[in-house]
Amino acid sequence: MQRVNTAGKTATTLDLGAVSGPLMIFGGPYGNLEAVTAVFAEADRRGIPGDHMICTGDLAAYCADAQATVDLVRARGVAVVAGNVEDSFGADLTDCGCGFNEGSACDVLAASWYAYAARTIDADAKRWMRDLPRTVSFTMSGAHIAVVHGGVDQTNKFIFPATSDDELRGELLKSGADGVIAGHSGIPFSRIVDGQLWHNAGAIGMPANDGTRRVWCSIVTPGPESILIESRALDYNWRAAAAKIRTAGLPIAYADAVETGLWPSDDVAPPADRARRGRAIAESALRWSAPVAPRATANERIAAP
Repeated sequence: MQRVNTAGKTATTLDLGAVSGPLMIFGGPYGNLEAVTAVFAEADRRGIPGDHMICTGDLAAYCADAQATVDLVRARGVAVVAGNVEDSFGADLTDCGCGFNEGSACDVLAASWYAYAARTIDADAKRWMRDLPRTVSFTMSGAHIAVVHGGVDQTNKFIFPATSDDELRGELLKSGADGVIAGHSGIPFSRIVDGQLWHNAGAIGMPANDGTRRVWCSIVTPGPESILIESRALDYNWRAAAAKIRTAGLPIAYADAVETGLWPSDDVAPPADRARRGRAIAESALRWSAPVAPRATANERIAAP
């Protein structure tokens, strides 16, 4: 199934095939080189190579090391899903396409960090971003899983822990997969809807608005008849990351967020998620078995009598 992203480019899928070992999945590096270095150190500790890692996109954003972060992720051979930021840089657009509410604090602040990152990312990196897939898919323990940035057919769609079952059901139907792993919203969570999985790996480049400085990644491990999905928090050198934001002249609000674990604004989130602001998120592990019955795609459901 082909889709169109927010920059108008025809979508592609990178299929990794059957995966027999653990995968590390992370999103939102956001130009935070210290955090990305920490996630690769954790992968090394667990014996997970670069070709068993997937990034849900948004390599460059709020933090100061846009080019270095892109270079490091590329050098490790990580499979990267095109996020709205990659769409924008790749198409030489003038804004990030993040989906923030117009006039919100994050919308206003985005103009500054986007201009900075656009100046510091080189032409080769932008060409590479133009060719990134909209979806990375793989099969594990008999389940077909699609990895996207935000929504299944809307790159910059925010899906939060409080998103309704009906909305998730619609997204899963559009995917044609047994489960979906996404990013963009920056908060890690897992949901099971009608036996299907929706998992958000969170962000590695910015805390999860939970009042802690930790950042997040996921470990997805196959079993004989099920898959273990772990949300894991990482500590890293946040002091260095915050200092670089200030030195680069980027919005101080993002240095404050790195230091406090609280976003400059969370008005894009549903009320229930805003109410959880400042509450520390616990690490979690979910063992999931994909539904036995095949799932119809959206097109098949529409065509059915």
